[in-house]
Amino acid sequence: MTRISADSTCDLSPDLVESLGITITPLSITVDDDVFKDGIDITPTQLIAYVEAGKHCQTGAVNVFEYQQHFEKMTAQGDEVVHISLGSGFSSCYNNALLAARDFPGVRVVDSRNLSTGSGHIVYEAALLAAQGKPASEIAEELEQLVPKVDASFIIDQLDYLARGGRCSAITAHGARILRLKPSIEVRDGAMIVGRKYRGHFEKAVKLYVQDRLEQNGALDPCRAFITHAGCSDDVVSAVRSLLEEKGYFQEIIITEAGCTITNHCGPNTLGVLFRRLS
Repeated sequence: MTRISADSTCDLSPDLVESLGITITPLSITVDDDVFKDGIDITPTQLIAYVEAGKHCQTGAVNVFEYQQHFEKMTAQGDEVVHISLGSGFSSCYNNALLAARDFPGVRVVDSRNLSTGSGHIVYEAALLAAQGKPASEIAEELEQLVPKVDASFIIDQLDYLARGGRCSAITAHGARILRLKPSIEVRDGAMIVGRKYRGHFEKAVKLYVQDRLEQNGALDPCRAFITHAGCSDDVVSAVRSLLEEKGYFQEIIITEAGCTITNHCGPNTLGVLFRRLS
């Protein structure tokens, strides 16, 4: 039997994780001197409240020892494991998992080269392949082919959270606020880049962002799309879902909430439409 494991940054909902039989390794969230586990003893709403209260919040990778404990538990009954990590360009999780897997011949580690439900697509597919009874080596090989086909991006209401984490300058964040710019962040070749910048209210910018993403070159894989958000209103999420449904591209549309790791970097009013391409 092959079991599927993933970092908490895959941002799949608890219901999906349970129904697909996925085991999650949580990243850590340090708030001043207190350490929490992403999705276990801290929620995105609580994290935002801490940040707004002026507390220093920082994310931390799963360390080698934690992965060793995790893999030992998962392989105790002789099962094989495929672990899908947060992209190696964003964290040391992948390298730590690789080091830990040296002690467990039945464990395969896959670099998603992505984050949030960009990784979630890979995890979801891995669970489907495991349910078909495929061995870990075959699943890992198929996932490697899938990784470059994932289209991951987000639109961000404010750059303040990225500035706090050192991912953009305070001057850039201030300028974007004055000009009412809402930048899109895209994952390309395992790294984040700034895409198109939208101007005006967040609700209007989100609609333009969705239209742009669906008009990119390359045939869309109709299997599924994720709408993943941090702190967006139900009205905004529903409007995005309606836009996707009107296009009729996808057989399944899954709405998930971004976990603490993504929320800490991007802040509230962040939304992404993440899907796969056929090539």
